[in-house]
Amino acid sequence: MKRYQRYNTIYDRYPTTKMPTPFFVFKDAAAILNQLKLLPKKNLAFDVYPGANVLPLIELLKDDYTIIRLEEDYVSSSVIDALVAPYLTNDRVFGKMNPIRLVDYYPHSHIEKTKRRVKAAIKPVVIVGLGASLVDNQAIKVFVDCPRWELQLQFRQGGSNFHTHNPNEDWLKKYKRGFFLDWVLGDAYKFEHFDQFHYFIDVGNAQSPTMIDQRSMQLAIARLSHQPFRLVPYFDPGVWGGQWMKEVCQLPEGPKNYAWSFDGVPEENAVRVADDHHVFSMPAQNLVYFGKATLLGQHVYQRFGSYFPIRFDFLDTMQGDHLSLQVHPKTKYIQETFGMPFTQDESYYILDCESDGTVYLGLKDGINQEEFWQTLTLANEGKLTSPAIEKYVNCYPVKRHDHVSIPAGTIHCSGKNTMVLEISATPYIFTFKLWDWSRLGLDGKPRPVHLEHGKANLDWTITTQFVETELMKKPEMIRDREEKTGLHHTQFIETRRLTFDANEPILVNTHESVNMANLVEGDEIEIHPIDASIPPLVIHYAETFIVPASVKRYYLKKRTPGKAMVIQAFVRSL
Repeated sequence: MKRYQRYNTIYDRYPTTKMPTPFFVFKDAAAILNQLKLLPKKNLAFDVYPGANVLPLIELLKDDYTIIRLEEDYVSSSVIDALVAPYLTNDRVFGKMNPIRLVDYYPHSHIEKTKRRVKAAIKPVVIVGLGASLVDNQAIKVFVDCPRWELQLQFRQGGSNFHTHNPNEDWLKKYKRGFFLDWVLGDAYKFEHFDQFHYFIDVGNAQSPTMIDQRSMQLAIARLSHQPFRLVPYFDPGVWGGQWMKEVCQLPEGPKNYAWSFDGVPEENAVRVADDHHVFSMPAQNLVYFGKATLLGQHVYQRFGSYFPIRFDFLDTMQGDHLSLQVHPKTKYIQETFGMPFTQDESYYILDCESDGTVYLGLKDGINQEEFWQTLTLANEGKLTSPAIEKYVNCYPVKRHDHVSIPAGTIHCSGKNTMVLEISATPYIFTFKLWDWSRLGLDGKPRPVHLEHGKANLDWTITTQFVETELMKKPEMIRDREEKTGLHHTQFIETRRLTFDANEPILVNTHESVNMANLVEGDEIEIHPIDASIPPLVIHYAETFIVPASVKRYYLKKRTPGKAMVIQAFVRSL
């Protein structure tokens, strides 16, 4: 029996954008090798993003090439570990952004040593590893890539970090090292040398790699910077997870629940493009780095550079449990403590809920701060099994289409039986848990709680009166069928709710900013840019989509009878 599915449309878990010709995808390992072997007999330089598994493909080349693995000429692991230790810290979750770059792994003497090995080889050489192109500038240069989400799954399955053999380490620590070190190295190198690569290989599925050439990559970036598109969502279980996404998004039955979905996080998600027959997947962050102001908008690009500033994700507690009670860092704190340029202001849009759905938001007026903190401390030490959280924190009932603002410093969490579309700024890793209801993680370990970080950031002025007057405001009508809702005026993201039907489309302005949006009511719509040369995009219920700033204006059209509602987010001008 369907409990949450309101419409007959099917949520598209693998959205793909068809590319105009000429665009060609080499569909598998055989096609890739055939293409590489057709090239002039040069060496091959496989620059590998940290963690990307290219070994199955390299194994197929060993009969025709001498394989030289760049890690054999690295600085020793002990030297690197000593260098990075101050930035990785002993915390399971948090490190600090740092100045370490690939040159710290590859002093000039090490590069020269590898060059001598290449020169001495009898057969053509395949150089494998991040930095391979530095060894032989005349080689055919291939960048091997993989979305961060796939890398995180590899960590859970025993994968190791860059230049570190740590298959059995706590995967949260591996993820931390990836976030603060490995991926920073990989991104900096990829984007510095991007135009020099002849080919790009995706190994999100290491057993079935795909490849495109430089011209096709440039075409894909240019095309997606000028038309609406979707990212490839991913879904993950959690201790508090629910059943809504499993049903509405038609997810596999294996996991007990699904807690998160990231459907709008270019740093994590992939984007799929296709020729007439085959699909190529790549990290969506490529679009951010090379779409630049065309994708983001001039004022957004000048302010955020290579950061995509808006994030949409789902938090599902339907038939689940409360999220952890948490707070996000204030801007000064995240800059000074973690080296991040901006913080995670956010909001909860209630996509669905049961009759008992709730949101915890802000402190109650007049509470004893010392007593509250003592309660949290004792609870997290296991000395207080049932802390009276609602004595100190507001708990509000919510209904569908409510939208509450959560500025950094606000204590908050979603209660059970709510389906939240979280709209926020993007530094999503920086959540300080204050209380997690005495739960263990799915790995059987206590989930990390960061009371000291939380205490330093909790805004004691965000109490009941402030919450009810500032953070739970009624929508403000901007024009017919367009409401301003959600985020507080101190936050840089603005949201509008657009209502329309099959008889009367609505014209939408991008506000000179990249737009991220979600169909929060209605079965199916089309996005039609004013420029008729740009193809329309079909969107189904609960799907998130991106409209580049370059589109300027677009129509939202309902494809079937009935009402539709879209929540639109953009970066407001300073």
